[in-house]
Amino acid sequence: MRRALFRLPRVRIRAGFAVEIPTVALLVCLLCLASVYRLNLRPAPCSVCNVRDFGAKGDGVNPDTGAIQAAIDAASERRGAVVLLPPGRYVSGTLHLRSNISLRISKGAILVASPHDGDFDPYETPPSGSISRGPISWTFADKFRHRAASLYGAWLLHATVDNPDTTYTHYSLILGDHVSNIAIEGFGVIDGNRVMRGGPKLIALRNCRQVLIRGLTLRNAPSYNVSLLGSEHVDIDNLRILNGYADGIDPDNSRFVRIAGCYIDTWDDAICAKASLALGRRLATVNLVVTNCILRTSNNGLKFGTESEGDLRNARFTNCLILRRDRGRAPISGVAIESVDGGTVEHLVVSNVAMLGVRTPIFLRLGNRGRGTIERIPGQMRGIEIRNVVALDAMRPSSINGLPGFPIRDLTLANITVADAGTGRFAGLAVPELAESYPYAGMFGMLPAYSLYARHVQRLSISNWRDRRELPDPRPAAVFDAVSNLRVRGFHAAGAGRHPPIILRDVSRALIEGSSADRNPASVTSD
Repeated sequence: MRRALFRLPRVRIRAGFAVEIPTVALLVCLLCLASVYRLNLRPAPCSVCNVRDFGAKGDGVNPDTGAIQAAIDAASERRGAVVLLPPGRYVSGTLHLRSNISLRISKGAILVASPHDGDFDPYETPPSGSISRGPISWTFADKFRHRAASLYGAWLLHATVDNPDTTYTHYSLILGDHVSNIAIEGFGVIDGNRVMRGGPKLIALRNCRQVLIRGLTLRNAPSYNVSLLGSEHVDIDNLRILNGYADGIDPDNSRFVRIAGCYIDTWDDAICAKASLALGRRLATVNLVVTNCILRTSNNGLKFGTESEGDLRNARFTNCLILRRDRGRAPISGVAIESVDGGTVEHLVVSNVAMLGVRTPIFLRLGNRGRGTIERIPGQMRGIEIRNVVALDAMRPSSINGLPGFPIRDLTLANITVADAGTGRFAGLAVPELAESYPYAGMFGMLPAYSLYARHVQRLSISNWRDRRELPDPRPAAVFDAVSNLRVRGFHAAGAGRHPPIILRDVSRALIEGSSADRNPASVTSD
């Protein structure tokens, strides 16, 4: 009986063996421990590679390119690793991003572009499809051409369809080429370290996927601050771009791009979507969103073009403020949409945009420059809506310009309020076509209207357009030339002296109602 009290219970297994329960429990524990041990042998998925551990000085004098690149390469071996730049001033040439890493520039850290052009990757060999078959249509100032030609060979600057800033990616500070799952973030600074245009891009991503750029300050960029070429699923959030000498953010042949909450102060275009031939074939920029941004520029706030060999589709620009810079000329235009190289622009919405001190609030141009084409044929521009725009202190009228036989189609302008300076002169209704010229809002000179000029448009709808002219102007408020299916509901403007506020020329199927003009009983005339 006593022995039975101390007998351990047994478990019988199929083969006939009997195992005591404590033995089973011990085996289970050993298996669990082995499993945990195996897991602990794997590298930590979120380890941090501090660049100082790889030899970076961060003293602003000694070059840290090699140390930072070593940290990036080490992080690439551990999926999800972070490359950390702690406070300091890191001088560097081209850094090559790897997949599955995060480059984190912490508060107090400054990544500075080396002053020596030789520290950066040279221009890559362009694909054959981006080589121009005829004379180039872009020009560079002699100082830029001489500098780049001496470094990389003059043929590169004289053979490509699009200009070098658009075509080439590798001559940059932070370079990503065919990488994915990357982040460039932090509260630090990336400094281009230049005092004029001509130098490396700050961030250039080519054929990249799953990208996050967030929180940083970019300044003194001698070329594009952020260049996206053929990239997808890119989220750019809360960037500060200061004192740029070229474009701010350029999505080119890219898809699913979101630009939000950015402050951009740059001499050239603030945000410029493109569809170039830089990848050697005609591609499109599609599914683009720009929202909640403050844009300060001397050229264009929101722009598509001039590189327009491919298409722009499904884009939204909303809730943005466009201003002039503290110094320099007033912006050429607030919103500029241009297709001059055979591309199609469609399904585009611009809404809730305020502008102050912009020369031309809205500029749409369908031209026929024909970059990269064998036979010049204009593209198409259709399905565009521009709503809820306030433009104060404008200097030139908004203008919509298609071409004979190639009109802009299905355009809606709604709830537009403009305060312009006036003081123009009326020189008649004849305006040159300039089909092959470089597109910009001032290309036609003095236009015959002081608020809105539209020519070669099919199915144009305007509702609630209000103009507050500050000084006398002898021109009519609006001129519609070669427009079909025109609908105007609520056009309110000041009178124009001896000219009626609205002039129709070669207009068919027009309905104008609910419009008014101060100090002029004749509201509309048709020529």
